[in-house]
Amino acid sequence: MALMITDECINCDVCEPECPNNAISQGEEIYIIDPDKCTECVGHFDTPQCREVCPVDCIPADPDHVEDQDTLMQKFLKLTAQKA
Repeated sequence: MALMITDECINCDVCEPECPNNAISQGEEIYIIDPDKCTECVGHFDTPQCREVCPVDCIPADPDHVEDQDTLMQKFLKLTAQKA
């Protein structure tokens, strides 16, 4: 399941540089997560790094983008192959 950033985001700028897939960017009002790039850090880390650093706990799972661990790993492999 991809993650999302809720409107509780305070724009503190700590999550964006932590994302190994560059899935986080500044939206019109708050940061946003591109579900096509979010792997919940599967393939990179044991836990989502954006959640680890978020001071307001505003990064839940995105119910509109439900994915299991295998799907997230396949997305990771595709994204890293594109970088190579």
